[in-house]
Amino acid sequence: MTEAMKKTLILGATPNPSRYAYLAAHRLTAAGHEIVNIGIKKGDVAGVPIQLPSEPLQDIDTVTLYIGPKLQEQYYSYLMDTHPKRIIFNPGTENAQLVALAKEKGIDTVYACTLVLLSTGQY
Repeated sequence: MTEAMKKTLILGATPNPSRYAYLAAHRLTAAGHEIVNIGIKKGDVAGVPIQLPSEPLQDIDTVTLYIGPKLQEQYYSYLMDTHPKRIIFNPGTENAQLVALAKEKGIDTVYACTLVLLSTGQY
């Protein structure tokens, strides 16, 4: 059974191999998902450059969060304007305020671990 490929924006992307965002980028691309790396660190992850958020993207299926609630605030408008189908709140990124904003826009929210979703075929 092959699942549909989901273009995924990784918010909090980092070239540091000890971080979960780095692992997620590699596992997503290995599973055939296209990724967009958004973060403040310079470099690239899984062959994709890390970029600062600029214009909202229009073709994102999933945003997976790797920054805490306080840092997320500066990205609220960007995320809402990007209008993904869903936002995954990885452990430590849970944020009721962002969940409420997303729900107002019809964006699904999930408290889950991207790495677990990938490894169990539920991504």
